Amino acid sequence: SSSGSGSSGSGSSGSSSSGSSSSGSSSSGSSSSGSSSSGSSSSGSSSSGSSSSGSSSSGSDSGSGYVLPSSAITVSEIQALSGWNDVYDTGTTGSALGSTMLVDSPSLSGNARELNMQYTNDGGERFYASFGTDRTATHFLYDAEVYVKSPSTDVANLEMDMNQTMANGDTVIFGFQCDGWNGTWDYTMNSGTPTKSQAHWVQSDQACNPRDWATDTWHHVQVLYSRDDSGNVTYQSVWLDGKEQDIGVTVPSSFALGWSASLLTNFQIDGHGASGSAVVYVDHMSVSRW
Repeated sequence: SSSGSGSSGSGSSGSSSSGSSSSGSSSSGSSSSGSSSSGSSSSGSSSSGSSSSGSSSSGSDSGSGYVLPSSAITVSEIQALSGWNDVYDTGTTGSALGSTMLVDSPSLSGNARELNMQYTNDGGERFYASFGTDRTATHFLYDAEVYVKSPSTDVANLEMDMNQTMANGDTVIFGFQCDGWNGTWDYTMNSGTPTKSQAHWVQSDQACNPRDWATDTWHHVQVLYSRDDSGNVTYQSVWLDGKEQDIGVTVPSSFALGWSASLLTNFQIDGHGASGSAVVYVDHMSVSRW
């Protein structure tokens, strides 16, 4: 619905969405089948995505924002991994279908990932891939180039998440989205407990609407966040094309999902309206941790 609903801890193969299409209520704990046209998700795989340490650059071609510490480990070109999958987010209303493939145009690296979705009644499609294993890292920088194909009128939200299984077995969901219903950057919190979760979106005081992004061009998105040992997440800042917007909040976001150790990223597109379609390209996707 246009008022928004969301899911937490959903999906097979470790895929999780912290809620999509938000301007009000959100549900928690819904699950999905994990079926996809793009193949099975790998756990901890980082083949065709390079990993490096000691990087001090932002790793993308335009609009540099945050500069990494020298101790950071970066997994680069995550969009080129072979384990990408997609699934309808059952926390949204309506329906959705998706497909994904690698393309050389439009592309910055020569291997951009094309994300296609068709929907009814504000449905959302989640695309996801595992890219490593690390239970101990506490600081993360999500970094990607995003290209929204014209027209963007059918895009409600663009959701860019990361999940980490901690040493205690709980999963931290770093949920973040550009929310076209409210015109804000949103973040996820768990207002319940890890075992009795109540996940929902919270609107920040920083503006964002994906339908306001220029279409058919690349936009550099960076999101900086950290966690403590209890799974409290500090959403620090987001950069869009090099312009920093301060989020500056700390909220609980730990869930007892029973997942194996994994680092996983989600990219979700939510539909806007009764029916339609959207195409988004992602390139130079990396996650740095320290």
